[in-house]
Amino acid sequence: MKPWLIMFAAWLATPVHAIAVIGEAVPVYTEDQLSAWFVTNHHLRQVKADDCQLVQDIQARAEQIESPTYQFLYGDMLAWGVCVPKDVEQGVYYMRAAAQQGVPFALEQLGRYYAQGVILQQDKERAIPYLREAAALGNIRARIQLAQLLIADNGSPLDYEDAYRWLYQTVTTNKSQHQQILRLRQQLEQKMPANIITRAKRRSSFW
Repeated sequence: MKPWLIMFAAWLATPVHAIAVIGEAVPVYTEDQLSAWFVTNHHLRQVKADDCQLVQDIQARAEQIESPTYQFLYGDMLAWGVCVPKDVEQGVYYMRAAAQQGVPFALEQLGRYYAQGVILQQDKERAIPYLREAAALGNIRARIQLAQLLIADNGSPLDYEDAYRWLYQTVTTNKSQHQQILRLRQQLEQKMPANIITRAKRRSSFW
């Protein structure tokens, strides 16, 4: 039988519901979509909501193309066993790969995991460099967590000025978050000389 006849016969044998599923394939996520989901921590729920249809695409973009955003997504999937067999070690490997390429969400998450002892052994001092880098890149959650660690006497007083300046620069429409940032600034001010506070505010005006 000719190849095209074989393919046609296979198509005829395909159940109608299977054809419908093929026709409704989920498009590959864009970088903007992933970034938006990372902000709201919605990315794993989205992968599950799409019935795990994009696992192979996600894996290929993480492993072969080495896309940092997909490395973070795939790493999180592995760490929590979402649509793939759970493999914490491999998941952290891909999160670190994304962090090394400067993905703020990966840096913040690794810092948070070290700070809270989630997946990784708790190590608040080790959390600080990850949170510092994410905070410098504008990640609000990292800025808040860094300030909280410093206020609790983790890290170095040399970090106070940068932490204060980043909080001072932060703009958010979330009222609860805004109030939290204000409280953290006030707590940091109690640990800082007046001239350093003034300098941090002045440096903020140039950004």
